[in-house]
Amino acid sequence: MLEQIFEFVINHWILASIWVALLVLLIVTEGSKGGSAVSPQQATLLINTQDAKVLDVRSKEDFRKGHLPNAINIPARDVERRLSELEAYKDTPIIIVCKTGTSSGASGALLAKAGFTQLHKLRGGIMEWQNSSMPLVKS
Repeated sequence: MLEQIFEFVINHWILASIWVALLVLLIVTEGSKGGSAVSPQQATLLINTQDAKVLDVRSKEDFRKGHLPNAINIPARDVERRLSELEAYKDTPIIIVCKTGTSSGASGALLAKAGFTQLHKLRGGIMEWQNSSMPLVKS
């Protein structure tokens, strides 16, 4: 199988180069959606110094298992419908949290489109938060 892939790349190097370029472009584009990525330490600094709000876009079940202190839970599928709940925070730093840091960008893009100005995504999501030995609240 691996030999066939190498043979294909050698025989169709232009097509393979285009595919790699598109993949890199996709990663860069998706990574920039919905705000800048912040580490757990940077998120803590934003919360403590700028009163950043935490928006957890995971399911209610996952949220109950553990979330950042004072987080607001609005599952990703409901963000657009429940934007009014976040209106008071339009000019406040908002840190969007998902499970792994890969799906928070879509919610951030919705918020940006609605006029929210200070959006951040927790890099690595709740899993990175836990790996950094940061506290979780269970409800």
